[in-house]
Parts: sequence; structure tokens; C-alpha cells
Amino acid sequence: MASKRDYYEVLGVSKNASDDEIKKAYRKLAIKYHPDKNPGDKEAEAKFKEINEAHDVLSDKQKRARYDQFGHAGVGGAAGNPFGGGFSGENPFGSGGSFNFNGQTFNFDFGNGSPLDDIIGNIFGFGGGARRPRRGADYQTNVTLTFEEAIFGTTKKVSVDGTDLKIKIPAGIDDGMSIRLRGKGGPAPSGEGTEPGDLYVRVRVKPHKSLTREGAIILSEEHVSMVDAALGCEIEVETVDGPIRMKVPAGTQSGTPFKLSGHGVPFRSDGDRGPHIVTVIVETPKNLSRKQKELLEEFRNSKKHGFWG
Repeated sequence: MASKRDYYEVLGVSKNASDDEIKKAYRKLAIKYHPDKNPGDKEAEAKFKEINEAHDVLSDKQKRARYDQFGHAGVGGAAGNPFGGGFSGENPFGSGGSFNFNGQTFNFDFGNGSPLDDIIGNIFGFGGGARRPRRGADYQTNVTLTFEEAIFGTTKKVSVDGTDLKIKIPAGIDDGMSIRLRGKGGPAPSGEGTEPGDLYVRVRVKPHKSLTREGAIILSEEHVSMVDAALGCEIEVETVDGPIRMKVPAGTQSGTPFKLSGHGVPFRSDGDRGPHIVTVIVETPKNLSRKQKELLEEFRNSKKHGFWG
């Protein structure tokens, strides 16, 4: 697969472009390559998607900061990819079975003998093949996962018409996606050539108290004092793999992102994972004591007289 183009290059703007310049460039290109103006033009359609992806990142202050520092790895890869950043056509869930997405076929198997063969991102509107005539009714049920269960995968039981079914949830599944169990829905209608319907298990993921997710990236914030940011320190960061010690270099500014590689969401069958990006927030002290105020005044005065860089 070809390398992704630089987002600034896609929009034709410089890396120090203002928000207004980015907006104007996006509007101009979006009008030029909009599918309604270019019906049936696959190249224009691909460019339109690329333009929207670039604008989605560069118009968001936090995403843009992460992109400037980490490149495409800092923003979860292609927009609209239901399996997170860096997914490039490799099978994300193992072997066997198949589904089609954006014209590509991906194969996988959930194991345990279950006829699971499709992950369907309902919010993206792609499905698991054409409907066949004379089938039983499709059923739908829900399953709720913790944040960690969605990241690492798990096994859940669901009950349909009194039957307990075991479902293997693949690592990296996200809120709003559905798992399709072929033949586990309503009974087949009477007559030859009929078959039972399918069961769709819709996934709900509980929010984490301090972590959020953006595709294959996990995001969090850590607060440090002004003194620790100025002098440098080491902090403990909560990740889905447990607490990790992270160095904050001297002179760190508020809003600076740091990347913990390999601590995000799995997005490929070989176990590759996205990053965990930690944004450091520098806290301004309140209710200073007299001594603290005197020290800060001394620091300010020393800067005015050129004793500090």
C-alpha cells in the first residue's frame, strides 16, 4: 500500500498555515473534488476522502499538534477506518471467514467453532454480503464491554430464545460495531433451499475514568506542577497495561503530547498496537504563600535583568 501523503501537502498549505488558511484551502478543494461534481470519477472520490481526512486532523488543534510531532501515527491513520490507525489491509482478527470494506476483502475467524464471519461497523454502513431469499428473521442483541475488554478482546455469553451462546470478542473492537453470527437468528422458513437468519450482536463499550480512544490511539492527560514542568520530573501514567513511569523533560510546556509506543489498541493480526499519547497539562499555582510569591517575584525580576535565558 502506498504511503499516506502529508496532510499539509494534501491541502496545499504550509506547516505554519493559520486556521483560516486551512479552512479556505479545504473548501476550495472540497468543491472541486466533491462526488456530486464528479459522478463516477474514482480518482476524484479518492481525493475528496483524502482532503476530508487532512482537514479533520489539521482543523483540530490537538490532533494537529500530535500530527506535527508524531506524523500519521499520532492521529490514528485514515479517517473513517473502523479498525483504528495504521490498518492497511492486513487481517486484524486472525484467519478464516471474510468481509468486504471499501472494495477490499479481509479474512478472519473468531474460533471456538462459532460461525462468526463478519465485523460490521454500523455507523459506516457496510455489511456482510447480499441478502438471500427465503431466510429466517435476523435477530439483534447487545453486549456491554469494559474499556479494557474492547482493547484486548474477551469471551461473552448472550442468550437468544433460551439458548446460551458463547461469543469471542476480537481485540480492538469499538463502541457501536456489531458482530454477525451467521445462522444464529430466526429459524428457516419451511421449504427447500431455506436457511435460518443471522444474529447481530451490537457492542457497547463503557467509558474509562481517565482514558479515551481515537481509533488505534489511546489518549490521556497528566497534570504536573509549574515547578516540575520547569525543572523536569518523572510521573506515573495509567495505561491499559498498568502504570508506567514517564519522564517529563525540563521546560515542558502545557499541552505538550508524549507518545508511549505500543500501548494503544491492537490493529493487526501480528499484534501491532497503536500508541498511547499523553498530553501534559501544566498547572498554575493558586493561593500562594508569602514566601512562594516572593520567590516568584525574584524569578520574574531576574528574568527582566537578563540573568535567565
